[in-house]
Amino acid sequence: MNVKTPNAIDSYVGARIRTRRQLLGMSQERLADQIGVTFQQVQKYEKGINRIGASRLQRIAEVLHTSPSFFFEQSDSEPLRLQGLDLPNDADPVAEFLRTKEGLVLNRAFLKIGDADVRETIIALVKAMAQAESRGPTLEASIPDVTHPLGE
Repeated sequence: MNVKTPNAIDSYVGARIRTRRQLLGMSQERLADQIGVTFQQVQKYEKGINRIGASRLQRIAEVLHTSPSFFFEQSDSEPLRLQGLDLPNDADPVAEFLRTKEGLVLNRAFLKIGDADVRETIIALVKAMAQAESRGPTLEASIPDVTHPLGE
């Protein structure tokens, strides 16, 4: 018996649909209802088992408030490249993080922040914390105590 494996691009597009749907807090059932298919069909799309036609992908993009090109971007709006798509799902730590409960909660909260300056400040803070942690515990004393506004 020959079991057909999903095409790498179909799997990638499906994973992007799943990630976007989860970021919006939408169930498979709700997405299915809005695009006119069963939730089982949405499951097959998200796993890459079934291919998605152009008009259906356009409708999915509309329902998920994005553009069809979003589903083909790798990162930072780079177009999809075939190279590297055969890697296991855990090869992309960002995608894996977005699949976790913490990743979804963090991204949903971040998306609600309307002020671009506040978002940039949060990004800078998180980068500084990650950099300090990678240097080791000796630099913890140089991180300001944010529980006391004046560092007291």
